[in-house]
Amino acid sequence: QVHVVESGGGLVQAGGSLRLSCAASGSIFSAMGWYRQAPGKQRELVATITSGESTNYADSVKGRFTISRDNAKNTVTLQMNSLKPEDTAVYYCNAGVWFRGNWYEYWGQGTQVTVSS
Repeated sequence: QVHVVESGGGLVQAGGSLRLSCAASGSIFSAMGWYRQAPGKQRELVATITSGESTNYADSVKGRFTISRDNAKNTVTLQMNSLKPEDTAVYYCNAGVWFRGNWYEYWGQGTQVTVSS
């Protein structure tokens, strides 16, 4: 059984930093990442990282956010610097795995990030 658990959200002033962590269990994941959903908006990709540590970032966070993972522990971390009010959202951890030719994705419960101006 797969479990995905996030931690590390909170309230921070604009220009500040937060670190989000995610632990996934139950499989070895090909890719892990972070998505976010602001009120009234669709969920959007923030950053992803493969088991080979190839990364992909949304343009809006490039240069400010850094994603990293520990394959041995199945954890992924999102370091968020220079936060802006528009980064306010619920952040979700995502873990994906190939199994018998099919792609499966698992989501955490989400953690709130609020950036005040």
